[in-house]
Amino acid sequence: MPIRSSPFFNMESSAVLSMLRHTGKSMDSTHPKKSSGSIGGGVLKMFKLLPMLSSGCKMVSLLSRGHRKPLLKDFATTGTIFGFRKGRVFLAIQEDPHCLPTFIIELPMLTSALQKEMASETVRIALESETKTPRKKVLEEFVWGIYCNGRKIGYSIRRKNMSDEEMYVIDALRGVSMGAGVLPCRDQYEQETEGEMTYMRARFDRVVGSKDSEALYMINPEGSGQGTELSIFFLRSH
Repeated sequence: MPIRSSPFFNMESSAVLSMLRHTGKSMDSTHPKKSSGSIGGGVLKMFKLLPMLSSGCKMVSLLSRGHRKPLLKDFATTGTIFGFRKGRVFLAIQEDPHCLPTFIIELPMLTSALQKEMASETVRIALESETKTPRKKVLEEFVWGIYCNGRKIGYSIRRKNMSDEEMYVIDALRGVSMGAGVLPCRDQYEQETEGEMTYMRARFDRVVGSKDSEALYMINPEGSGQGTELSIFFLRSH
């Protein structure tokens, strides 16, 4: 069934219903069972506190100094949401925190707006591509319609190459497997105009629904009894 774009994208439509009702079992047969022990739920709560944090916290600098390899090794996908306080949000997907992202995009959404969405306890971000390029995987498409919690917020184009600022963030977080905080700005002018660089980094369970659909579910603490608080869907229209 085709996914039709509209100002009020129905996240419960039959085309994506099976992906929203995630049971915790990955459909990607190329990887073995993933570990579910992490601090996923806590990471999202930390991200809500970012307006009160400052770059005086040197946690990231200390973690990335001397730890150039990921602290956790399994088959979970790493997702990073970052952006200046006064700017837009970026989404980066990495199969290995030590490698460059396989997918990075600037979302048409301000950092402050995303933090407000997180007050609902459940955040669903959907990226819908209306093009279908032969022999391309769904994450290799370039033009995406972006939805947040059922509302269409605009369009974005996947980055082919990272900017210096994006490379700085990815490199600074290379030794961080999960967490949320603030990175020090590279210069005073940047801090005064854009505000500090905030980030949230977590591990995700990747589910491949078909060649035209994939989903990422934030991994929550084992035995917490809570559902995934952050889900990211990639859908390609027929």
